Amino acid sequence: MTTLAPASEAARVSSGMPLSSHLREARVRAARAAAALLVGVVIGYLVSDQVMDVLRAPIVALAESRDASLNFDSITGAFDLRIKIALFTGVALSSPVWMYELLAFLAPGLERREKRYTFGFLAASVPLFVAGCVAGLLLFPRMVELLAGFASTEDSTLLQASYYVDFVLKIVLATGLAFVLPVFLVVLNLLGVVSARSLARSWRIVVVAIVLFSATVTPAADVLSMFLIAVPMTVLFAAALLLAWLHDRRLARRASASSGAPSPAAEHRE
Repeated sequence: MTTLAPASEAARVSSGMPLSSHLREARVRAARAAAALLVGVVIGYLVSDQVMDVLRAPIVALAESRDASLNFDSITGAFDLRIKIALFTGVALSSPVWMYELLAFLAPGLERREKRYTFGFLAASVPLFVAGCVAGLLLFPRMVELLAGFASTEDSTLLQASYYVDFVLKIVLATGLAFVLPVFLVVLNLLGVVSARSLARSWRIVVVAIVLFSATVTPAADVLSMFLIAVPMTVLFAAALLLAWLHDRRLARRASASSGAPSPAAEHRE
């Protein structure tokens, strides 16, 4: 009896591409990704002063009511901080390029449906990640104001620059990832990896994971910062659960309409 190879393996066999060609393709795609990263880092270095102005704005506003300023604890602190901003900006700006190059290299090993979902995930996650980072930039001044407001107006707020920038970057990154979370869960549901019922059954574990993640990305794990990060991520998880439930319900109706009765496979998946 003859067995058919999976579509991905058949594509590789029919292409007859040797290992050297795969390695050459990997080098080309890695070079493109590295070039995009380098361009992003250069742009990040050039706009680092403007980025610092944005990050410094809450401290300037705070200085109107009390003694507040950013401080560097070493002679190379300002340069190190500019390099950190340049690297972070470069990774963010070049993320569509290196993510595409990675997925394009892995695409020959995926089936048509997997390719559609994977590139659909990329197309949806990039703008959502950008939107999440923008939301983080809009959120952090209020967090600085709230956290600094616990100190008396007679006290001085002298912030270490590297610690302060890490605090802001972690908030921005956490909110960006939080916006991408529902897309990731929905793609897993579309691929049949997880069902809505399994997501609903493990909501307690997910909430604990969200709290641990919030504690990791917020310096000193203060309760207010954890709360402001964990709540939006929980809401987004609920939204992903709703979309997964709608998808599973549509599959169940389709299976019931085609067979006249609920499909055992659909019930097993549920």
